[in-house]
Amino acid sequence: MNTTAIIVLSGGLDSTTCAYMARNEGKHIVAVHFNYGQKTLKKELNCFNDICDSLHIDTEDRYSIELPFFTDVGCSSLTDEKIPVPTDGIDDKVPSTYVPYRNGIFLSIAAAVAIKHKATQIYIGIVQEDGSGYPDCTDKFIAKQQSSINEGVKPSQNIEIVTPLLYKTKKDIALLATKLQVPISLTWSCYQNEQLACGVCDSCRLRLDGFSKAGLKDSIKYV
Repeated sequence: MNTTAIIVLSGGLDSTTCAYMARNEGKHIVAVHFNYGQKTLKKELNCFNDICDSLHIDTEDRYSIELPFFTDVGCSSLTDEKIPVPTDGIDDKVPSTYVPYRNGIFLSIAAAVAIKHKATQIYIGIVQEDGSGYPDCTDKFIAKQQSSINEGVKPSQNIEIVTPLLYKTKKDIALLATKLQVPISLTWSCYQNEQLACGVCDSCRLRLDGFSKAGLKDSIKYV
């Protein structure tokens, strides 16, 4: 049985926790990162490489893939300089930080990498219950995406999309990351800053709230 797992690794807390879960399960990790024109691209890429170093992932098992077309598509405050990242709190609507079909595209490319490495699992750190309301972060979406991927893969491989954080809260994830000794200080969640995290975008708010509810102190620095 091939123990290789493809990890969609943004450099954020969730995806890094997934990587450490896979490592603790004895998986051989192949890490896939995407540069898609996000406003914190350089910081996320640095975090990706630092986290790969912490996991002792070989250079040939690291993929940093360029997806510049997301800035052409626009309509997301993460990829369009004309749209500011919202900082007034989280509501029930799909926020402007949603990047159209991002996870579907990421998973499709990760599937191609999985085919190359003969891997049967793709880990992705999406969170449904405590996320930002993104439509591509649901169990229904993942189930259909997995079915679609396997229509294009030879039956003997049969790729599984693993979402170990799907039903967890940010509190759960903060506690789990601490238990797994994830290098939290190497991770980055802020949507708009690359030096000091802003503390007010949706992602920062969710992260800070999770650490607060867990009774823990976040080890990255905020404005």
